[in-house]
Amino acid sequence: MSWTGTKDLKAKLMRLWERGDLLREAVTERSHFPMRLSLKTPDSADLSSRFDEVRSWAIELMSGSLPRLEFREVQHRVQGVQRLPASAWIDSLDDALDWLNKREEWNRFLSQVEITRRSFPGLLPWLEKYPLEALALADEWPRLLAVVAWRVDNPRPNIYLRQVDLPGLHTKFIEKHRGVLAELLDLVLSSEVIGNNTKPVVGQFATRYGFLEKPVMIRFRVLDPEIDWGLRPLCPDMALDAESFGQLRIGVQRVFVMENEINFLSFPRMNGSMAIFGAGYGWEALARCPWLHACSLYYWGDIDTHGFGILSQLRTHFDHAESFLMDRATLDMHREFWGVEDSPLRVDLLRLTEEEQTLYSSLRHNSIREGLRLEQEYIRFGWVNKRLQDLTRNTVGLKVCPQSSDC
Repeated sequence: MSWTGTKDLKAKLMRLWERGDLLREAVTERSHFPMRLSLKTPDSADLSSRFDEVRSWAIELMSGSLPRLEFREVQHRVQGVQRLPASAWIDSLDDALDWLNKREEWNRFLSQVEITRRSFPGLLPWLEKYPLEALALADEWPRLLAVVAWRVDNPRPNIYLRQVDLPGLHTKFIEKHRGVLAELLDLVLSSEVIGNNTKPVVGQFATRYGFLEKPVMIRFRVLDPEIDWGLRPLCPDMALDAESFGQLRIGVQRVFVMENEINFLSFPRMNGSMAIFGAGYGWEALARCPWLHACSLYYWGDIDTHGFGILSQLRTHFDHAESFLMDRATLDMHREFWGVEDSPLRVDLLRLTEEEQTLYSSLRHNSIREGLRLEQEYIRFGWVNKRLQDLTRNTVGLKVCPQSSDC
C-alpha cells in the first residue's frame, strides 16, 4: 500500500522541525499555520479491487492523533458513495508541537529568544539562522550572553581568555564555545573594535577580539658552535616566542627547516647555519622574521603530495626557499622504505620548480605507485651528509663540520 499514512504525515511535519522552520516562528513571528498536508489517496480502481485495504487505510488515519482531516466523497458504481480522507490540516503551532511532542524544546528556545530580545536584539538573526544549534546550547546560553556582554563592556581587554572572571564561567568555557562566540561577537561588535581582521577565524579568536594570544614558539638549533651568541660553544635545542626569534642577530647565513624531530636533533653542525623544527602548513610566525629573508632557506619535508603542498605554501612567504632531499634520486635511493599516503592532495601547486612539479605530478597521479610517500625519517644519514657536502662545496666559507657530543 503506497497511500499516505499517519507516519508519513508526521514525518513531513518533523522535517519542518528538523530544518528549524517551526522554531524560527519564535523569532520571526511569521506562522506556517494553518498548514495543509496533502495525501496520496486510493483511486477508483483501488475501491474496486482493494476495498478492504482502502477501508483499513481510512480507519487508520481517522483513529490516529491527527489534529484535523478533510474528507471528500467518491461515487463508486459498485460501492456507492464513499467518504475518504483527502488532506490533513495542522491548524496551529500548538497542534504541531503537541503532535510532535516538542513542547518542552519549544519552550526552551522561546526562553532563549526572549532573553536575547531583551539583552542583545542584534543576536536574533543568529537564532533565526541557526535555531537547532541554538537550542542545543540552551543550558549554556545565559553564560554565552554574559561573555558577549563582558566583551562589549571591555572594548580593549588585553588579557588572556583565562583571566575573564564571570560567575559560573570555568576556564575552558570560552575555548570550548569560541566558534559560536565568534559569530555572536561579530554581530554586536563594530568593525572598528574588531580591527583589521575582516573574516572570523576560530584559530585566531583571541587576536581578533582583543585578547592576548599564547605566543607561538619557534624551536631551533644554531648549528655553528663558533657563533658567539651567549651560549658558545654549545649548539643547544632552544625555543623562543616568534617576536623574540624575529629579533635575533646571530650571523646565520643558512637555515634548514624540517618536520621530523629526530632529524632536527641530529642534523650535523654546519658553520653559519641554523636548523628549525616544524611548521607544517603554519608559516605565519616565521614570516614575521625579517632576517630570514636574507638567509638561504631550505625546506626538508616528506616526499609526498603534502610535503610539496607545504613547500609551495612556504614560498608564499619566502619565494627564495629551496627544497632539500625532496627529489627523485632520494626517492629511488630509498625504495625499501616507501610507504603509503592516506589522503593525498589532488590540487594544482603553483610554486614548485619544474623538477619538483614533475615529481609532485607523479605522486599526485600515482604514476610511480598508488599513494606513494617517503617519510624523511627513513632517509639514511650518509645520504644526508653527502647532500650537505654537495650543497656546501660550491659555497665559499661554508662547510659541514664533524659532529661532536656537545651538539
